[in-house]
Amino acid sequence: MNVLHVSGATSWGGNEQQLMYLIDELPKHGVDQKFFCYRDSPLHERLQDKPVELIVTDYMKPHSSAYRKFLDRVVKEHNIDIIHLHTSDAVTGYVLADIIYTLKTPTIYARKSIRRKDSFLSQLKYNYKNIHKITCLSEYVKYHFSKILSNKNKEKLVIVRNGVNLDENQVPAPYQLRHKLEIPDSNFLIGNIANHTKAKDLQTLVRAVHHLVNELKVTDFHLVQIGEFTKRTEIYKDLSRELGVESYITFLGFTEKASRFLPQFDVFVMSSEREGGPSSVIESFYYKTPVVSTKVGIVEEIIEDGKNGFSAEVGDYKKIAESLKNMKNDPGLREVFAEKSYQLFMKNFTAKRLGENTLAVYKSVLNQNK
Repeated sequence: MNVLHVSGATSWGGNEQQLMYLIDELPKHGVDQKFFCYRDSPLHERLQDKPVELIVTDYMKPHSSAYRKFLDRVVKEHNIDIIHLHTSDAVTGYVLADIIYTLKTPTIYARKSIRRKDSFLSQLKYNYKNIHKITCLSEYVKYHFSKILSNKNKEKLVIVRNGVNLDENQVPAPYQLRHKLEIPDSNFLIGNIANHTKAKDLQTLVRAVHHLVNELKVTDFHLVQIGEFTKRTEIYKDLSRELGVESYITFLGFTEKASRFLPQFDVFVMSSEREGGPSSVIESFYYKTPVVSTKVGIVEEIIEDGKNGFSAEVGDYKKIAESLKNMKNDPGLREVFAEKSYQLFMKNFTAKRLGENTLAVYKSVLNQNK
């Protein structure tokens, strides 16, 4: 089976890490992989030592004739059996190339997130007849994405959940956060991993810290926020200064393989307003780090509030703060949450399962197109 992965990603995040896990798993099932990405992108750099043949080009707009010709040539020269699209712009490029060149290749799109709104043109491309299956990483994503699909195309949706490579995650973090940041051992260490985008809603997280300090009177803690800085970074830093909680928060910036720091946290917190996964919650389960999260993405499917973690409505900084206080004050509860979540992880969210489920979709599409 000869698969072409196509991604237009120009930055690094949880979705790209999941793609790395998938690429490591598929060869175990006899899948030969090619990968079409942009030169000098984070994906290009990290794929160098992966079991995949790289097909690299300088950036091209996906609606350009150059992109269409390039994709057509790649598919035909490499005798591709399945095209696996991983980003929205990859769908754009594929649809236009297929309309003009008739690629005649079974195609899958991996939907990994939700958007506030999809344009009319986006709705047209996602309903394109020659996208044969659409994988969604959670029921949450499937439900929201199905709203823009025709009844016929809704039948193409299938759940393939995120997974974590157990071997890779045995490698420890390069340093201890408490030591590097001079955080006392007696302080409760709260962690968050999220790039500085609107969807991650880090303003709610800063407000939760303020509520924790000023209303709940909890001061013996520190929040370490790990994620790529953007133009929004100063908004979060300014808010922390305005609320007088800057001394309780460290914005660490982008850190390579940030999930390796998860075991160092006493609790992992997420304040996102929109998510597909998120993979950081799944990885927290693996590391037995208890979780407090907003009800986005897969969270409602895997966290039962008060049973194996705490969940809050989007924007509810008070509930987030109260949950963090409860976690801090009850080590036994943290232990129970961590163990229950770990068992859930081992059953559903390993990279092995990700590879097996993806392979099943590939086989289904090939059988469908015989």
